[in-house]
Amino acid sequence: MAKANKAVPASVKVTLVKSVIGRIESHRACVRGLGLRRLNHTVEVLDTPENRGMINKVGYLLKVEG
Repeated sequence: MAKANKAVPASVKVTLVKSVIGRIESHRACVRGLGLRRLNHTVEVLDTPENRGMINKVGYLLKVEG
């Protein structure tokens, strides 16, 4: 039997370019949820609707590639 191939979501590189100091708590939570820890920290996250929503919410703090 052939296995069904599930499409793997693409990944997106996200870099924190502005500080979370003084930001509202829900925006800090989104940054932490994306796995970003400090300024100029870059992570690769899957391009899922959940991650895309967090990126859109705090886009003013991030640089997004791919």
